[in-house]
Amino acid sequence: MKIEQIYTGCIAQAAYYLESNGEAAIFDPLREVQPYIEKAAKDNAAIKYIFETHFHADFVSGHLDLAKKTGAKIIYGPTAKPDFEAHIATDGEVFKVGNYSIKTIHTPGHTLESTCYLLNDENGKLHGIITGDTLFIGDVGRPDLAQSLTEELTQEVLASHLYDSLRNKIMPLPDDIIVYPSHGAGSACGKNMSKETTDTLGNQKKTNYALRPDMTKEEFIKELLDGLGAPPAYFPQNVMLNIKGYESLDAVMDKALKPLTPALLKDVAQNSGAIVLDVRPQDDFVAGHIPSSIFIGLNGSFAPWVGALIRDVNQPLLLVVPEGKETEAVTRLSRVGFDNVLGYLEGGIEAWVNAGFETDTIRSVSPEAFAEGLAENNLPVVDSRKPGEFCSGYVDGAVNIPLDFVNEQLAEVPAQGDFYLHCAGGYRSVIMASILKARGYHNMINIEKGFGGIKQTNVKITTPAGQPA
Repeated sequence: MKIEQIYTGCIAQAAYYLESNGEAAIFDPLREVQPYIEKAAKDNAAIKYIFETHFHADFVSGHLDLAKKTGAKIIYGPTAKPDFEAHIATDGEVFKVGNYSIKTIHTPGHTLESTCYLLNDENGKLHGIITGDTLFIGDVGRPDLAQSLTEELTQEVLASHLYDSLRNKIMPLPDDIIVYPSHGAGSACGKNMSKETTDTLGNQKKTNYALRPDMTKEEFIKELLDGLGAPPAYFPQNVMLNIKGYESLDAVMDKALKPLTPALLKDVAQNSGAIVLDVRPQDDFVAGHIPSSIFIGLNGSFAPWVGALIRDVNQPLLLVVPEGKETEAVTRLSRVGFDNVLGYLEGGIEAWVNAGFETDTIRSVSPEAFAEGLAENNLPVVDSRKPGEFCSGYVDGAVNIPLDFVNEQLAEVPAQGDFYLHCAGGYRSVIMASILKARGYHNMINIEKGFGGIKQTNVKITTPAGQPA
């Protein structure tokens, strides 16, 4: 069977391209659809269907643009109610793509409309299953995303549906079929996904905690919800964009790719309420940046952090971006629904400096200098890693303020006197430092290379049991 996984690492998302005998189908496409069109053209194939496994929360799908540009029909599973033209499949409905057949399996749980698609080859042999966010490799989809839309759909109710869907619809399938999920490790749609992005169903039955055959529904619900953190704030907004529709990406790009002089960017920022978002490498931002600008670098998990920290997808943005990366930055923002980019700084930070405008910096020290300084001055240490990372080992006496919750835990940030700030490798701590500086905190000292560098020094590391590591 000719099926290709198209994996986008920065949002840990997998789309799928299937082609047979001059016809093609796309499953869960990203916002930028031209690569799918080009792939089909290379195969001399027409895109016939766009299959959606559910209304996605972590990214804006490209279904509308792709349908408009190709004439393909958008397919959703039972109970889906989009505000645009689409075919709502019945449970068990079969679609033909060339010599292949695709069977709809309604699997509510992650969301009510969640649907998987069984893939049969030209000989009628069952090859695999596109599982969306119902079943991941090593995990299953979180069941708490519908509460923002319907109060009655509590996470316990959806978890109960998910248990039934897994047991009644997926686990009875043959062990040798291939599982094709929509996400891998790093996605916030689950809590413990594998780095692998495909597997056989038989192996998942052996290794995935959620597929244990002797598991009761009560045990499943308890284990699924245990340790499940709050979903990112932008998730409900992305769901609504996927249900109601959105502006064409072509129009978004036309509006966003406007070069602005330093004076014009400054004027637009002051009059529009726009956030200046600096997406350069973190070391460049540390060395010099526009005062009150927010750093979220393209070289990290860019789009998810933008969604988690800026929160409102309608927030106007102005970009400071490395030369030649303007289109990439706007595209990656659009993937999570941030379509209100008003332009970018022409000539970069160098143009800003040459125009005579003020810049700011972040104080930063090496792990070795931190170790020496900590022994001498014993300043407070703020650890911006996730709670699970913190609990695996931390600088003795450090306070954990995860980057995700810096706004909620702002009162815990030392307001008087200097303090050290670090994450795992240096990316997240610079993001947090930029947010704190924008809120008037200028007393942090960033630790380069983060906890990874600190562990190479003689600084005392504490484990959860309170014993030195």
